[in-house]
Amino acid sequence: MARLAGAVKSRKDSGLKAADRSSHTSRESRIRGRLADEVGRLDKQAPFTVALTYPSPYGAAMSSLGYQRIYRAIMESPGLACERVVLDDEAENDLALQTRPVSYESLRPLDEFPVLAASVAYEIEIGGFVRMLEAAAIPALRSERDPRRHPFVLAGGPLTFSNPLPLAPFCDAIVIGEAEVITVEVLRILESTSSHADRLDALAKIPHVFVPEHHGAVLPTVAKVPDEMIPAWAPIRTPHMVLSDMFLIETERGCSRRCTYCVMRRSTNGGMRLASMERILELIPPDAKRVGLVGAAVSDHPKIVEIVNKLTEQGREVGLSSLRPDRLKDEFVGALARAGYRTLTTAMDGPSEKMRVQLERKAKESHLLRCAELARLHGMDRLKLYLMIGLPGETDEDIDECARFTTELSKIVPVALGIAPFCAKRNTPMDGAGFAGISVVEKRLERLKRGLRGRADVRSTSAKWAWVEYVLAQGGPDEGLAVLEAVREGANFAAYKRAFSKLDGRVGREKPRRSLAIAQV
Repeated sequence: MARLAGAVKSRKDSGLKAADRSSHTSRESRIRGRLADEVGRLDKQAPFTVALTYPSPYGAAMSSLGYQRIYRAIMESPGLACERVVLDDEAENDLALQTRPVSYESLRPLDEFPVLAASVAYEIEIGGFVRMLEAAAIPALRSERDPRRHPFVLAGGPLTFSNPLPLAPFCDAIVIGEAEVITVEVLRILESTSSHADRLDALAKIPHVFVPEHHGAVLPTVAKVPDEMIPAWAPIRTPHMVLSDMFLIETERGCSRRCTYCVMRRSTNGGMRLASMERILELIPPDAKRVGLVGAAVSDHPKIVEIVNKLTEQGREVGLSSLRPDRLKDEFVGALARAGYRTLTTAMDGPSEKMRVQLERKAKESHLLRCAELARLHGMDRLKLYLMIGLPGETDEDIDECARFTTELSKIVPVALGIAPFCAKRNTPMDGAGFAGISVVEKRLERLKRGLRGRADVRSTSAKWAWVEYVLAQGGPDEGLAVLEAVREGANFAAYKRAFSKLDGRVGREKPRRSLAIAQV
C-alpha cells in the first residue's frame, strides 16, 4: 500500500510539474505578445530596480492611470527603475493555476527584487495582493519575513485615501494619498539604507508614510502633490488594456462636490484641482487615436466641451470617465456623439429622489429626463445609468419609484441600469453606516427587475462580494488577517464568510465595530 501510494503521488507530482511547465510557457508567450504590442513603454535598466505590482490582471493594471503614473515617476528618476508584475490572468479565479509571479520586462521572479511596491485600488484587491505574495513564496505577514531574504513590501494606491488598515499586516510601509513624489523619496531611502530597522525609522519620519510597526493604527494625513504636477498621464498604450489602445490623461484631480458617500469629495485634498485645456492637449501624443479623459468629475471641467470638440476635430475617439447628469447639456452631448459615443452613461446615484437628496447629489429627475431626450436627439443607442441600492433608510417604495421612473425614461430611449450595493467608506460622512444585508439587497434587486421586466436591462455587482468589500472598508488589521485565511482556504465567498465570522461575532450586524480608533496626525 505504501509503495502504491508513493507511485500515485509520484505520477501526480509529475503531472503537476508538466502542467506547471505548460502554464509557464503559456504565460511567457502572453507576456511576449503583450510587450510587442505596447506603445510608449519606458525601457530602462538601473542599479536599483524594484517590482511594481498590481494585484489584478494586466488589462486592469494598464488601464490604471495611478499605476502608470507611479511607473513613470520611478522610470524617470536617475538610478531607479521598475519592472511590472501583475496577477496572472489564468490564476485570477483559480488558485490551482497560480504560478510564481514574474516581471513583464525580464521574467524575473517577484521574490528576487529588493522592493515590492504594490498599487491597491480597492478592498477586494487585498486578496489578490496576498495571493501574489503567497505564490512568490514571500511570507504574506511582515512579522514572518526575514529582511535579509525577502523583499521590502511597500504599498499605496486609491485604497489609501479611505482605509488602508487591512493592508497593515502585510506591508512594511504604506504611502497614503497622492504618491508620485513620496514613492521616489521612499525608494531613495530603501536604496541607501541597509538595516531594516533604520529603514523603518527613516520612513516613519516622512509625512504621509504609514509604518505599521511604528504607528500602530494611527494613520497619517493624505499626501497632496503640487498642482504643477497635474495632469497625470499614462505612458503605455496597448490593445490588451481594458480601454484598448487608449491614451489616459487627467483633466482634474479631486472633486468640488459634497456627495456624502464618496471619498473623493470636496473636502479631500482641497477639492478639485484643474489641468488647463492647453496643457491637456499639449501632452496627447500625435499618434494617439483614442483618448481617455480621467478624473472624479471630468464633466465639471469648465472647458470640457471645448476639449472634446478639439480632440474630435483632430480625428480622435474620446472617452470620459465620469459624466454628471446636471452637466449634460445639448452642446456637450452633441460633442460626445461626434466623438464616437453610442451610449450616454451617467449616474442616477440613488433609486429615488429622497435617496439622492440624502446623498447630496445634484441629479434630479428633470436632469435624467433631459439626458434621455438628448441621447435620442443625437442618435445614441441607449442611456446607461449607475446607481446604488441598499442605502440607509431605503425602503421598497424607493425601489418602486426607481422602476416607475426608469420605465418613463425607457419610453424615450432604451435604458440600462448598472447597480452596486452601497458600501460605507471611511473618511466620508457616511462612514459607519451599516450594510443593508445580502438578502435585503438581493430581494430589492429582484423587486426592481420584476418592476422593469422587458423595459430596461438591469445588471448588478454581487451583493455577497459587496459585503466582503464593506467588511474590509470598515475594518482594520484583524480583517486583513482574515483575508489571508480566506485566501489560503480557496478565496471564494464561503472562505471569506468563515474567516470573518471568527473575528468577534459582529459580522453581519447592522452597525460595524467602532472600537478601532483611527486618528489623523
